[in-house]
Amino acid sequence: MTEHGTPTAPAAEAEAAGPPRSLWRNRDFMVFWAGEALSLYGTQITHLALPLTAVLVFQVGAEELGLLRFAQLVPFLGLALLFGVWVDRMRKRPVMLGANLVRMVLIGLVPLLHHFDLLTLPLLYALALGIGVASVLFDVSWMSYVPVLVKDRRSLLEANTKLNATLSSADIAGPGLAGTLVSAFSAPFAMTANAFSYALSVLSLILIRKPEPAPEAPRAERRLRAELAEGLRWVFGNRWLRAMGLVGCSCNFLLTLVQTLFLLYAVRDKELSAAAVGFVMGAAAVGGLLGALVSGMVVRRLSVGTAYRVSVSIIFLGPLLIPVAGGPRWLLLGLFVASFFLEYFGSSVSNVLIVSLRQTITPQHLMGRMTAAMRMLLYGGGALGGPVGGLLAVMVGLHGALWIAGLVSAAMLVPIFLSPVGRLRAMPTGPEDSALTAR
Repeated sequence: MTEHGTPTAPAAEAEAAGPPRSLWRNRDFMVFWAGEALSLYGTQITHLALPLTAVLVFQVGAEELGLLRFAQLVPFLGLALLFGVWVDRMRKRPVMLGANLVRMVLIGLVPLLHHFDLLTLPLLYALALGIGVASVLFDVSWMSYVPVLVKDRRSLLEANTKLNATLSSADIAGPGLAGTLVSAFSAPFAMTANAFSYALSVLSLILIRKPEPAPEAPRAERRLRAELAEGLRWVFGNRWLRAMGLVGCSCNFLLTLVQTLFLLYAVRDKELSAAAVGFVMGAAAVGGLLGALVSGMVVRRLSVGTAYRVSVSIIFLGPLLIPVAGGPRWLLLGLFVASFFLEYFGSSVSNVLIVSLRQTITPQHLMGRMTAAMRMLLYGGGALGGPVGGLLAVMVGLHGALWIAGLVSAAMLVPIFLSPVGRLRAMPTGPEDSALTAR
């Protein structure tokens, strides 16, 4: 395999000679996977504890909570492409180490500043922005780093299945644990666990033995604008990447909008405690674990395109259940759980397919910029969802805004079924696979 990710003839023959080696025997991937698992569990705590810090400590409204979510995600809009060019020029592991060290420090500052009565809402926004910048850098890097650890591209589906299963299990345990920690120690102090998990993630990256080859030296002087343009042309000029990116952008916009409003709706309108909100999110996340467990079977039983259409459609149907929810407390909680269960299940199955497809059809020398452009679309949509949700809530109320989001989300089934990704029959084996010409 060349550094640009295109199989040479001998490499292609070697990969075709037999089945891919199980990743359970790949020590470095297993170490990386373990470190990612620890950081993901900690991250789930911050996902709930950070906005709850704003809600419970500073008594923010919908607009201010939307701005906090915007501060976390807006770096993906402004920096993802620049970081993608940079990551393609250098080794990924040192970048990931630095990013997680920064996140460890910034998240650790929240409980520390709160303890000394120095935490203010503007400072919380600033810390959220800094965490978001480091998250952009790590996300752009790790998705480009997995193909370095997993040389045989046929094993990328297995790698992403394992990573997604870990994310799903963290989605299950994290919110419940976060709700318990918030109830016991307060929202800011619950984030201490996340800072500790990033320290363990840094250690796991240090323990990886596999040398990472340096990117191939350019044949001509590198120009930032030209490299940015090359990455954008690759993503927006490829109809499969373009379709996945635009649908993903819409998905993240709507889901972030819904999740931002749900937190206020559940705590203020429905008077749920932090522990109850954590229970809802944790119980719903069982859908993510179930999706991760069945994703391989889904791909084997269905074509890639059919699996994509079904799994992504399930995601967009979930938000309608939130404004519908009412009646006895058990029914209210049940419908809340069902809404996010559908989201987690559909996301788990579709993420395995989408990430594997993106990594498979993209040459290695474009991997960082492809990942950056996709992250810009996905998280850029999420960044806008928070403030738009806040404005909607001001205009029509929390319940009315949730109805609008649910109906718009259901309407997304039309572009999903028109997507060219839905016509793919099988997972390609590389950028030049003839399966990519299927109509």
